[in-house]
Amino acid sequence: MTIRFSLLHTFVVVARSGRMRDAAVVLSLTPGAISQRVRALEEIMGHRLFDRTGSGIALNGAGLLLFESLDEPFRRIEAVDGDLGRSAGGLVRISATAAFTENWLVPRLPRFSARHPAVDLSLETENRLVDPRSEPVDLAIRHGLGGYPGLDSVWLMAPEMVVVGAPLLLSGRSPVTEPTDCLSFALLHDLQRADWRLWFEAHGVPVPRDPRGPAFSNDTLLIAAAEAGQGIALVREVHAEEALRAGRLVQMIARSWPSRFAYYAVTTREALERPAVRHFRDWLVEEAERFASQAG
Repeated sequence: MTIRFSLLHTFVVVARSGRMRDAAVVLSLTPGAISQRVRALEEIMGHRLFDRTGSGIALNGAGLLLFESLDEPFRRIEAVDGDLGRSAGGLVRISATAAFTENWLVPRLPRFSARHPAVDLSLETENRLVDPRSEPVDLAIRHGLGGYPGLDSVWLMAPEMVVVGAPLLLSGRSPVTEPTDCLSFALLHDLQRADWRLWFEAHGVPVPRDPRGPAFSNDTLLIAAAEAGQGIALVREVHAEEALRAGRLVQMIARSWPSRFAYYAVTTREALERPAVRHFRDWLVEEAERFASQAG
């Protein structure tokens, strides 16, 4: 008979604390999730493990035998890493692209830490598609269509793409008022060289199939090249927000083009049982709404 490690660990923590609510705090789960795990273990074992008391719950005979066989092994496991309880409970592991993390997420994190000081965050930047079901990631921020079977996804924002450049590029030149005016500048491209061509086509401007200019793998590099005056870039507004606010970049033309995709917060239903993950996901939604209202 194979029993999930999480069920046995939950049983040991409940047995030690004598209250499911206290065990929920230790494991950073909801009391309902703790209760479900205990019931699942009791169904596997074929009998009850706890009796209800006036102050909580207590091990019955069968539960005491199981606890005596598990308590010491779990204490040895926990001794391998004295911070296991804190890391497993208060740590939220997040995966997002480097551009989104650097330009939008990181500047806002102090507001999350002020609200939830007990929650630690670990940020990893990945351009590949991370799967929270099979990798050590609690929540992934994805840019796509939102169809992620077997995962819980929440729409965050659909940032527009804007044309940006360094202020020095406009010095002594006529204002940029039409999309065709952009062709007088060096163009900085995404790695697939698709965004500029689609942007010009959307505005009815004929351009070569493969406009010349250097290409970069992400918006962070595009923005850095644009700030250095190497040309003008077409980037997601959310990524250029800080540089625009600081005056290192200017929006070259008032016209913008909404992205066809949106950012989503993607996680597993099991991860959402942890209050720390749920707090971070809900805070992300709130910050995205704040950003949209300020941009509007």
